[in-house]
Amino acid sequence: MNPTPAPKKLTRSATDKWLGGVCGGLAEYTGVDATLIRVITVVLIVVGIGTTVLVYLAAWLLMPQAQVTQVWGPPTTDGPTAPPPPSA
Repeated sequence: MNPTPAPKKLTRSATDKWLGGVCGGLAEYTGVDATLIRVITVVLIVVGIGTTVLVYLAAWLLMPQAQVTQVWGPPTTDGPTAPPPPSA
């Protein structure tokens, strides 16, 4: 029996962001390229649809930030070990 996958959540991207991560989050949620969403957003702002800016700001405030899972852990030492002292 296969476990059911967790439902997708709409969050701001923590890795694919330019301003607030809203377009990157929408891209991750929908599976569309983030560049396409950014271009559409800029075109809507330039064309003069003023609500686009308000919707973006509202999404920035209301969408939670995505949790980042660390691939790399903290270093186990403070650096490379020193070579042994020369013997006299």
